[in-house]
Amino acid sequence: MSARASRTVGVDAIASHPDRLDVRSPSEFADDHVPGAVSCPVLDDDERALVGTLHAEKGAFEAKKAGAALVSRHIAAILETVARDKPRDWAPLVYCWRGGKRSGSLAHVLNEIGFPAVQLEGGYRTWRRHVVARLATLPAAFRYRVVCGVTGSGKSRLLAALDAEGAQVLDLEALARHRGSLLGDVPGAPQPSQKAFETAIHETYARLDPRRVVWIESESRKIGALQVPDALLERMRAAPCARVELPAASRIALLKEEYAHFLADPGALAARLAHLTELRGQATIARWSELAHAGDFDALVAELLESHYDPTYLRAMTRNYAGFGAAPHVSPAGIAMPAWRALARELIAGDDA
Repeated sequence: MSARASRTVGVDAIASHPDRLDVRSPSEFADDHVPGAVSCPVLDDDERALVGTLHAEKGAFEAKKAGAALVSRHIAAILETVARDKPRDWAPLVYCWRGGKRSGSLAHVLNEIGFPAVQLEGGYRTWRRHVVARLATLPAAFRYRVVCGVTGSGKSRLLAALDAEGAQVLDLEALARHRGSLLGDVPGAPQPSQKAFETAIHETYARLDPRRVVWIESESRKIGALQVPDALLERMRAAPCARVELPAASRIALLKEEYAHFLADPGALAARLAHLTELRGQATIARWSELAHAGDFDALVAELLESHYDPTYLRAMTRNYAGFGAAPHVSPAGIAMPAWRALARELIAGDDA
C-alpha cells in the first residue's frame, strides 16, 4: 500500500462529514460526543487506565508499546466491522480527546488503505469549546415566547402541540430528560451529562430559524441535575409569556396521567416526598405519605399543589420572569391532545398576526 497522509479539519467542516468515528473510550463517548458519531474505541476504559499506569510506573516507551498492541487489535476490529463494506470514497471524520495519537492511528490506517479519512483538529476538546462559545452567543440571535403556568397546567403538552403544529420549539425538559421538579425523573431515562445536554441544545439551535419566534417553557436555573446555560436563561427571563390555566380538577387529572408511575408505586412517591421534610415538617410529610399509601391521590395532589407547588412557582415566576405579570391567560378546551393542538393553532395565528 502506498502511504496517504491523513489531513485535519476544523469544527466548521464537521457538517461535511456525516460519518463520524469517536475513538475515545466508551465512558468518554457516553459523557458526550459530536452529534451523529459512532463509538469506535481504540482503547476501552480499562485499557486506557492500564496504559496510563504503565506510563507512570515504567515510562513512555513501555506504555506506547503496550498501547500500540491494544490499539492495533481494536483498529483491526473496526476494519472488519464498521469499515468492511464502505466504498473507496468513504471519508469519515475521526476524532479522539484532543486530536492526538488515538485518532491519528485509525486515520492513518484508513488512509493507508485508500479511504480519504480526516482527523478533527483538536479533537473532542475543540468541539466542546465550540459548543460552549456558541451557547454564549446563540440565544441572543432568537426571539422567545415563554409558556408559563403553575404545575399541572399542561405546559409540556402545549409545547408538544406547538411543535406538532409547526411552531419552533426548544423543549429543554425533553432534552434534559426531566420534568423539572422533585418528582420530575423520567422512568427509564437517566439524565444526560451537562456536556451532552448543552450539545443537544446547540444542535436544536442549528435547526431553528432566527426570523421566527421560539417557544420555550418557563424553567428555573436547574432542570433536575442540569443547569440551563446562562445566556439562554437570561433571554428566557426577559421574554414575553403566555400563561396556561386549567381548572383544579383538570390539573389533578393531567398530573395523575403524567405521573402514573408514582400512582403505581406509592412507596416510591412517599420516599420522594420525604425530601421535603425540612421544608414542610414531619406532620405534613406523614399525612402526605398516608394519602399516598391509601391511594387517595386526588386529595394528595390537591394539597401538594395548594400548599407547595403553586406558592413556590408563583414566587419564582414573579421574581425571575419580567413578562409573567402581564402574560395573557390561555386555556385549552380539555386536556386531550386535540384541545392542545387547537390552542397551539390560536397562539401561532396570534404570533403571525
